[in-house]
This record gives sequence, C-alpha cells and structure tokens, in this order.
Amino acid sequence: MPRYPHVSPVVAAMPGRIYSSLAHRMAAHPGETYPLHVGDTYMEPAVGCRMQDLTVADHPGMHRYSSVQGDRALLDAICARTERTQGVPTPRDAVLVTAGATGGLGAVCGALVGLGDEVIILAPFWPLIAGIVHTMGGKPVPVPFFPDADTPITPEAAVKAVEAAITDRTVALYVNTPHNPTGRVIPQPVLAALAELTRKHDLWLLADEVYEHYVYRGEHAYTRPLAPERTFSNHSFSKAYGMAGNRCGYVVGPPEVMPELRKVSTHVWYSTPTASQIAAYNALQGPGDAWAAKARDLYADVGARAAARLGVPAPEGSTFLFLDVADALDDRGVDGLLSDCVDQGLLVGPGESFGPYPTHVRLCFTSVEPERALRGVDVLARCLGR
Repeated sequence: MPRYPHVSPVVAAMPGRIYSSLAHRMAAHPGETYPLHVGDTYMEPAVGCRMQDLTVADHPGMHRYSSVQGDRALLDAICARTERTQGVPTPRDAVLVTAGATGGLGAVCGALVGLGDEVIILAPFWPLIAGIVHTMGGKPVPVPFFPDADTPITPEAAVKAVEAAITDRTVALYVNTPHNPTGRVIPQPVLAALAELTRKHDLWLLADEVYEHYVYRGEHAYTRPLAPERTFSNHSFSKAYGMAGNRCGYVVGPPEVMPELRKVSTHVWYSTPTASQIAAYNALQGPGDAWAAKARDLYADVGARAAARLGVPAPEGSTFLFLDVADALDDRGVDGLLSDCVDQGLLVGPGESFGPYPTHVRLCFTSVEPERALRGVDVLARCLGR
C-alpha cells in the first residue's frame, strides 16, 4: 500500500514560496501596495511584440506546436544577434529556444548534472538556480563572492574563492552578471580568470546573462567568447524586453552537446509557446533594442534614486538592490522587519532566499512604476530608520 501523500524527498525539502510568505497579508492591505519582491517590469513590451499584435491571419499556425529546438526564423535571428554581440560563430545547432531562462537553465542542468554532482554558485544567488540543481539530483555549492558595493571584484580573489570550493564531484560553475540580487557587474578580467579556471579543472561554465541590456556604468562583458567550448549562455526575453509572461528565452552552447539539452526540453515542456516565439522574433527585428535602450535609462534613474534614499551605492546593473539591514533589526530579525513593511503595503525579498544572508533584504526597483516604487522605498527607509 503506497504512502499518501508520497512526494520526492528532493521536492519536499524545497521551499514552496521563494520570496514571500506574506502575500496573503499584502492582498488584504487597504492602501497602495509596493510589491518590490519579484524581479519584473512595469513596462509593456514594444508595439509589435505584444500578444494583441499577433493574429492568425498574419501568423497561421501560431497556436500549434513549434519544433522542439525553436522556430526557424527566431533561431536565425538569435544566431545573427549573438554573432554580432559576442563575436563568436553561432550556428543554428548551437541554440535552443526555451521556456524562459529558467527553462534554459533547467535543460542545461538536466543534461549536465548527475546525481550527487556539485555546481558552484556565486553567492548571493538567484534562488531558482539552487532549486534547479536540486531538482536534477545535484548539489548546489554556494561560494560567497560579491563584496560590498565599495569593494572591487578582482580576478585573484575570484579565483581563490571558487577554486577552494572545487572537489572531485564539481561539474560546473554558475556565473550571473549583471547580478541578481546585488546589482554588481562582473568585470571582463574576472570573467576571463573564471573561464580559465573552468578550463583548468575541466568544468562546464553556466553563464546567466538575462540582464545583459541593463548595465548602467560601462558595458556588459559576455562570458561565452572566453570559453566557447564549455560555456552555456542563458538569455531571456522576459528581462530583456519586458515579456516575462510569454515564457521565452534561449540557450547558446557547444553544438555537440545541445542535442542532450533538447532531450530534456522535449520531456519537460516539449516546445516553447509558438506565439511567444513570434513576439520574440519581432523584438529582435529592432523594436526590442529601442525598447531596452529606453528602459535602461529609466531603470538607471530610478535605481540611483532608490539607492540614494537608502544610503547605498547606485546599482551597476540589473534591477535590484541588496541591503544589509542588521543595524535596524530587533530580536524578531528580518521576519519582523518584513512584517512591519507589509503592514505598510511593502513586500521585499528576505536575504536568506539568496544564500546565507539572514540580515539582508532585496528589492526590485522596476516591478512597479518609478514614483510608486520610490514610495515603497520610502516605506523601507522609514522602517530602517534611514
């Protein structure tokens, strides 16, 4: 007689809510609310890239399956864009269109991570990557990596931190830049040193570059050109062009390994929604880059204003601030602070969602309109006594 309910021990150990268990209280709040806990944008996609812009007359078959790898026109557009931005030859068989970057990283880990294999994750980290590695039977190994915003990230410190965590079970290194949650941007010399380290130890390199368009000082450095034979770069139309609800992204990796990723994607989501791929293709024809340029200016402004109000350095990239609030906590800890914030309509992410950071919180300054986001930041500042 089977036990009821019976679930996988791996899944049973995973949190059901990543960012907040207080959403039910937020829903009952009588006044204005500030949901700054989830990374999203208040902006609608560019004209021509919205679902309302797509018709069956213009796109026969938009409600049918696409190929597992992706729509041919979109694949070719991705190849052209990738060769232009990364300077690395990118044949069609190096690309897989995915159900967002989350699906892409799931396919990568499903193909590369075996039972008990270790994946080094630079901490603090995007919470879902730890869950993805767990789901595939692997072990995420967080490595504290990002110093405070006033301290440069150096190649020597980066290599020392990561190499100390490598064991005979390590199969991959996960690198995210521009970074969620800290807002840091990893410099090219640091990426080059890490790429060489993965080559030295024969590891895969998982590059999460979903915020590639959102660097506010300097330029984004791509990881794949540094070690194309072992790098899987993950990209997102959600973050790039405000299309999170479409669930469309892509992975670019070594062509000889991509069939293994397609095996995983086939048995998890089969094919990425066809209508979403059409919208993504339209974004790559020009409207998306114009949209992203406008968004970058708006995001940089509100991020700098939010940081100034909280007394922390402006973000270098992405759409987040990650604050150590230890000096404002009472004996209730971060949970007490989060509860006080919810009483005033604000949700932010607890630091422990991002690794061993029990005195931190994360906020996304683009999830609602700028002035509304800044009113939410004011709530946090008052709760912190700043």
